Amino acid sequence: MAEELEVKELDHVVVRFSGDSGDGMQLAGNIFSTVSATIGNGISTFPDYPADIRAPQGSLTGVSGFQVHIGQGKVFTPGDQCDVLVAMNAAALKTQYRFAKPQATIIIDTDSFGKKDLEKAEFSTEDYLGELGIDPDRVVACPITQMVKACLKDSGMDNKSILKCRNMFALGLVCWLFNRDLQLVANFLREKFAKKPAVAENNIKVVNAGYDYGHNVHASVPATYRIESKTKIKGRYMDITGNKATAYGLIAAAERAGLQLYLGSYPITPATDVLHELAKHKSCGVITVQCEDEISGCASAIGASFAGALAATSTSGPGICLKSEAINLAVIDELPLVIVDVQRGGPSTGLPTKSEQTDLLQVLYGRNGESPMPVIAATSPTDCFDAVYAAAKMALEHLTPVVLLTDAFVANGSAAWKLPNINELPEIHPHYATEAQKDHYTPYERDPETGARYWAIPGTEGYTHILGGLEKDGTTGAISTNPENHDRMCRLRAEKVARIPVPNVEVQGDADDAELLVVGFGGTYGHLHAAMEELRARGHKVAQAHFSFINPLPANTAEVLKRYKKVVVAEQNLGQFAGYLRMKVDGFVPYQFNQVKGQPFVVAELVENMEKILENK
Repeated sequence: MAEELEVKELDHVVVRFSGDSGDGMQLAGNIFSTVSATIGNGISTFPDYPADIRAPQGSLTGVSGFQVHIGQGKVFTPGDQCDVLVAMNAAALKTQYRFAKPQATIIIDTDSFGKKDLEKAEFSTEDYLGELGIDPDRVVACPITQMVKACLKDSGMDNKSILKCRNMFALGLVCWLFNRDLQLVANFLREKFAKKPAVAENNIKVVNAGYDYGHNVHASVPATYRIESKTKIKGRYMDITGNKATAYGLIAAAERAGLQLYLGSYPITPATDVLHELAKHKSCGVITVQCEDEISGCASAIGASFAGALAATSTSGPGICLKSEAINLAVIDELPLVIVDVQRGGPSTGLPTKSEQTDLLQVLYGRNGESPMPVIAATSPTDCFDAVYAAAKMALEHLTPVVLLTDAFVANGSAAWKLPNINELPEIHPHYATEAQKDHYTPYERDPETGARYWAIPGTEGYTHILGGLEKDGTTGAISTNPENHDRMCRLRAEKVARIPVPNVEVQGDADDAELLVVGFGGTYGHLHAAMEELRARGHKVAQAHFSFINPLPANTAEVLKRYKKVVVAEQNLGQFAGYLRMKVDGFVPYQFNQVKGQPFVVAELVENMEKILENK
């Protein structure tokens, strides 16, 4: 019987699974993160997969990765570098080792490091560990392929199906390393493969084999590890991606508003999962239509909005370009519409599976004419729920299209999410026409407090009206080319958006006496927060102001930005938010940190650059 290993308790750990696109690394990582979230750990994940539909097996361009950071409490980023790297083949080790810490444990499938595998991965010798400078003592070298074949030799599965289970062996080995309960893994697999119970049981058998292998050969690893949970708020938690949270937020908003939810969409990476998820929920009254192109997806949603639904359309940057004409119809008609933009690398097709924040100026100004729209940016996978709920509430109560900006990082990443009580969510009151307006309703009569027009549902007696793309008279609703009327309507539409109340931007960290204020928006929150905390730990006075509401900006924006001597605006573009803030806040001239790499910020790089700003006299 193998001797018991020491179990060490850690605050947090980062694990990265990597292999060919067909090796199931996303599934293995997702199961490990779900199990961790289920027991109350904080998690942050980063799926990093190639744009190739299926690159040649074993090639450097076809490597798919999934990184998960688990911790005792709240986790803000997926981590700069991993403590454990799983490399299922030579190409994975070659491309992913740069994401590993110098002391990281590396798990490899030695059956995928043959001569041809090494040639495909462009190793020059058979000493692949030596070429990369890896200490063999840190490597758990396991013949995973052979062991999976032996484990499933009597399963009746064909060889191709057996090889697809290799990821589960690696998962079992990682579960042993971090003292995870295999029953939770089994529950996940039985639920996922509910219609294929034999597949589920075979995968569970392989997971157990990987766990047992780790237990039996633990001489190569000094200890197993435990990440205890320090969840402060009791409740039911799940591991949720940003796209799924966006879908759930739309469903919750429709339920709270008493409306049917309609999504008109065209599939586009990385936004398609919003459509996929909502299509599963017909029982909630959700209508999803996969349209033939982007403009029809948006136009059909505008029709649904005119008919009285909570309407939404989802896309990414290229789709926003194509939808812009239809979006402008919603602007001039002043119809409620939620536009979900999951940003990706551009321009054109760009980097379709990578993340950027390069659509900001497009959603603010990328339409003809004066066409103001509210813009909200989600800060994390779980915040996608709250952000899209706020967008829907804003759209319905102020009769305007609203853009929700997420990005590939927060949309595909996941975190532990506490399921909310729908009755505790903010109430949503659509801005309907009143009984007093019956029989003399005009479409552009406005609420004197908010400037919003009143929503009349077609077919309701006494509220006959016409909307359309031509400018209308603000009093009668008839088509008008009167210059003064057009000027007045442009100003009224802009004023309506500007008057929408949004929360003040919060300053975290050394709010009273910071030497440096770190400013960002949207999905970079976790990395900028981690950088701020690291700088504070080094003795610097640093604060953070992170923006979720972009248009209109919070009322205290100018006061906050001008309070500090040094301000740095960090964003994953070439300075769009910094330029926007300079335009909106007189005399604001910040430092800037800009990257457009398609990858999340690296906290260490942020800290290094911000220390230079602090030292600059």
